[in-house]
Amino acid sequence: MRRHHVVAISLAFLFFSLHAAGQEMHDHGASADASSGSATHRGTIISFASSPGKGSGYLSLPSTRGKHPAIVVIQEWWGVNDWIKEQADRFASQGYVALAPDLYRGHVASDPNLAHELMRGLPDDRALNDLKGAFNELATRRDVDPKRIGIIGWCMGGGWALKLAVNEPRAKAVVMNYGQLITNPASIANLRPALLGNFGANDRGIPPADVRTFETALKQTGHDSDIKIYEGAGHGFMNPNNKDGYVAAAAADAWSRIDAFLAKNLVP
Repeated sequence: MRRHHVVAISLAFLFFSLHAAGQEMHDHGASADASSGSATHRGTIISFASSPGKGSGYLSLPSTRGKHPAIVVIQEWWGVNDWIKEQADRFASQGYVALAPDLYRGHVASDPNLAHELMRGLPDDRALNDLKGAFNELATRRDVDPKRIGIIGWCMGGGWALKLAVNEPRAKAVVMNYGQLITNPASIANLRPALLGNFGANDRGIPPADVRTFETALKQTGHDSDIKIYEGAGHGFMNPNNKDGYVAAAAADAWSRIDAFLAKNLVP
């Protein structure tokens, strides 16, 4: 009986994952126009301990000396492309040490079919190890205050931001932008950092009803959380490369919320 129960749960999770992936492919449009290395960026590629093998990521540093707050910047399903590097650079310009771990380990997609393939082929255990490795890399750097490390992610990265936050009690703050939610009460109860969430009311992969259920579960545990659902916005509304889904007003408001939230929780 127990074996049949486990199989049923596994099949249900597989169906949900494929459904969400299909919706994400649709909501991102035919192409994100996401170039992989044409722009000039201020950061460098570094490696860090992970398993199996080593992880790597894009590191962007502030221009000032001393100890800084830090942020793990988690990619969309496209990979660590120019847009993700731009976000890391943006945080560095604000005084954060920003590290975007490369979960695809060298691969970047510019069309949704390849992005879907890379996302589905990403081993969960390796991805979490790479994220933990990136967090540890930041926590041991001389220019980082290990007590002030945050996490942010978009789309696929929004879900991974939440997973890392559940598995990393040292995190001080987490921002998830239209990422996959968790429903397990034990996982929600284990969430320690303050949480900010930005979602689209028209997101078919992560519908508002599910977001509200997640928000209620957080409030029941007394968790420090702030979730907003944007009317007229769908999945990927913060990325201007998402030609069919970018919503400038919603993106500007989300960024204002993110900057204030991170400053409140990470800046001394």
